Amino acid sequence: MSDENSQSSQGSSSKTWLGRITQMLQGEPQNKEELVEVIADAQERALIDPETKDMMEGVLSVSELKVRDIMIPRSQMVTLDIDQDLESQLPAMVESSHSRFPVICEDKDHVEGILLAKDLLPLIVQRDSELPTIREYLRPAVVVPESKRVDALLNEFRQKRYHMAIVIDEYGGVSGLVTIEDILETIVGEIEDEHDNEDEQQAIRQLSKHVFNVQALTPLDEFNDFFKTEYDTQEADTIGGIILHAFGHMPSRGETIDIAPLQFKVTNSDNRRILQLQVTMPKAEHVEDVFE
Repeated sequence: MSDENSQSSQGSSSKTWLGRITQMLQGEPQNKEELVEVIADAQERALIDPETKDMMEGVLSVSELKVRDIMIPRSQMVTLDIDQDLESQLPAMVESSHSRFPVICEDKDHVEGILLAKDLLPLIVQRDSELPTIREYLRPAVVVPESKRVDALLNEFRQKRYHMAIVIDEYGGVSGLVTIEDILETIVGEIEDEHDNEDEQQAIRQLSKHVFNVQALTPLDEFNDFFKTEYDTQEADTIGGIILHAFGHMPSRGETIDIAPLQFKVTNSDNRRILQLQVTMPKAEHVEDVFE
């Protein structure tokens, strides 16, 4: 095929795709499934890359989600006690690496406000012998219902310039919290920060003869190929999904579970997902067989 014909064909494909987009956006509204098909078709034709496709689909999914679908559960909230001195709570703040903390009184149903870690930075410069109380640094807490649409909340986050909201149930009790990062990660995927290192980015890393460090987001087919397992790819896309399904709840760091023929230990997780796993092979297995 000549360059001229090739360019003509590519131009025709582009016009066809753009025509379908134009058709969908004109006249009577079309359903979301058709829009997803057009986006997938655009990626197959190399008009957009896979990352752009995933992001566009993430934007569409946000419109269907409620805050309850993405919130950090009440049990996993890292909170500060308004009646405790600030110095005694600093270690917990540092360990969590969070930038915002709900401040409670008595229990998590009584949120008094939000403490921003950056508001404490002047104390480092002042080097006062006695730290002030948390009450002096409280900011108002924004409260939203579980049933609030995620796209509406994102719009509020942007307009009112706050980054965290306390989530309440229909009875007024605190059921969790949600941040703007939770919403953005729904759209663009996990947002990695400067604390991540190269070892953590390696999908599968051998630690000893029978023990491996595995990223929870390792594609399940890649995991099966490496460990010669046959975990169901219809059940989940990643090995982390298989583990989460097997536990039946969000496991804490250190929890273990056996899924024949391997043993899994959660070595790192955040408030919403499993991040890293330690995978142990049966002693009878020979690691050499894995690499055949």
